[in-house]
Amino acid sequence: MFQIILTIHILIAFVLIVMVLLQQGKGADAGANFGGGSSSNSVFGSGGSATFLSRTTALLATLFFITSLTLAYLGGQQAKGYQSVTQQLEAQKATEVPSNAPVVPN
Repeated sequence: MFQIILTIHILIAFVLIVMVLLQQGKGADAGANFGGGSSSNSVFGSGGSATFLSRTTALLATLFFITSLTLAYLGGQQAKGYQSVTQQLEAQKATEVPSNAPVVPN
């Protein structure tokens, strides 16, 4: 289950990167607003209707956060069953027979 969600998470991350890079930047319009030009947009671009790319990016970002939280939860659940290295060494020492113990014949 963890590997499936991790694979989906990685795919979403790559597609999200591509979607962000495909979008037009809003920073280029800000210079025209300060230095002249007859643009009626606000300083950082108009807040008009969302495009297909921006809606898809928002959906992918939401899925990315959901898969991140799911992976964190599943990773925490898996870690509960594991022992730390020091706990494993202590358990191993407790079960070892000392080398100087007398051997009892059967």
